[in-house]
Amino acid sequence: MPALHYNSGPIPSVPAMKLATLNDGTRDGQLAVVARDLKTAHIADGIAPTLQAALDDWHFIAPQLAALYADLNAGRARRPFDFEPGRCMAPLPRACQLAVGAAYGDQVDDGPRMAQCASDDLLGPTDDIVVVHEEWGIDFGAGVAAVTGDVAMGATPDDAHQQIRLVMLANEVSLRNLGLPQSRPATGFSPVAVTPDELGDAWRDAKVHLPLRASWNGHLVGQPDAGADMTFNFAQLIAHLAKTRNVRAGSIVGSGVVTNRDPSRGYASIAEQRSREMAEHGQAVTQFMRFGDMVRIEMLDEKGRSVFGAIEQKVVRLER
Repeated sequence: MPALHYNSGPIPSVPAMKLATLNDGTRDGQLAVVARDLKTAHIADGIAPTLQAALDDWHFIAPQLAALYADLNAGRARRPFDFEPGRCMAPLPRACQLAVGAAYGDQVDDGPRMAQCASDDLLGPTDDIVVVHEEWGIDFGAGVAAVTGDVAMGATPDDAHQQIRLVMLANEVSLRNLGLPQSRPATGFSPVAVTPDELGDAWRDAKVHLPLRASWNGHLVGQPDAGADMTFNFAQLIAHLAKTRNVRAGSIVGSGVVTNRDPSRGYASIAEQRSREMAEHGQAVTQFMRFGDMVRIEMLDEKGRSVFGAIEQKVVRLER
């Protein structure tokens, strides 16, 4: 099957910056700008109270946030404070929608397979993964997600590319022994979301070309490259979602679990490892997560610096 292409053309520049949402006791949290090194932050409520508010009026708000970001990095910000990922909610604690594609794998004639997931209660980077029974097959899923502006119905990939506002990491938690929709509980997200410009050369062709590190109980189990084998890029995923409907600002589009064809890159979900074991040995050996297990998901740039901060979540039993 021929590869999918689109005219990448000039894409309007989005000011470089990193944004987070701090838990202030409200549903949507408080918007903050975070320094490039993730060490300090600055409340941005004088510009926009929440990230959704910023997305709703992006062309007016984004330059102001970018100016604050520049001041913070240069040491000129008036009231900086130490950045603590543990204070963070998901960058968008509740979103217009969360659609997850199967961006890695074989191409299909009518576009990527996509699933709608719950978007009304998204998890912060250190929030627990709360489950009732271990027997449900608890799995992590390291992925990348894009946050959109308004995308009109029938948008082309070029149109969609211009509406990619932010990029962040996701832990697409799955309960492998249940069916939909129960098998897709709340998704966790990185402490910060970054604009494509912040990624520099790692952002090209609407993909993030950096390894995504997944660790389970302190052991690195995978570091697949998020761009290498991505069959459908984010522009194509978003355009596919908008084929028959408008996609509103603040929608989240996930890549699905990052997977590489090279098995030496490890795995970003337990289901992937079990599938390889079945193919090679006729049975799956690796068990799913248990209560008390920890998962860490992080992406480092070419200099070894954390780009989004880390997702660090613990699996716990629901206390009734």
